Amino acid sequence: MDDKPCIVQVPRIYDPRGNLSFIQNGDNGLPFAIERMYWIYDVPAGEERGAHAHRKGKEFIMSLSGSFNVNLFNGKNHLTYTLNRPWEGLYVPPGFWRTLDNFSSGSVCAVLSSTKYDEADYIRSFDEFMSICVHE
Repeated sequence: MDDKPCIVQVPRIYDPRGNLSFIQNGDNGLPFAIERMYWIYDVPAGEERGAHAHRKGKEFIMSLSGSFNVNLFNGKNHLTYTLNRPWEGLYVPPGFWRTLDNFSSGSVCAVLSSTKYDEADYIRSFDEFMSICVHE
């Protein structure tokens, strides 16, 4: 799992009053300890988020509400995942250019990260990303 994106299901507890899912450090099915969480919401129709890659950071991207697409590119192959279930998410290792788009109204995207925020970990230029891919 560590070097390829994949869908990971988290525990899901069914209850007639409403279902519950959870993630906890050390027992979450992810190949990293959680250092940071952030969320994206109120994305206007037609807008795109992301447009970057990480040098070292690993992420787990979930749709807590609504749906959206996660588009990944490793310099050779394009992959698209539609996230719309709050009991599963997408593990994304470093080295993948990512964009998020096609947000439904009211969607909430939550991201768990293996690193604290560090601007130096981000590759924000697609040309720079491609030059790194070519040399690896």
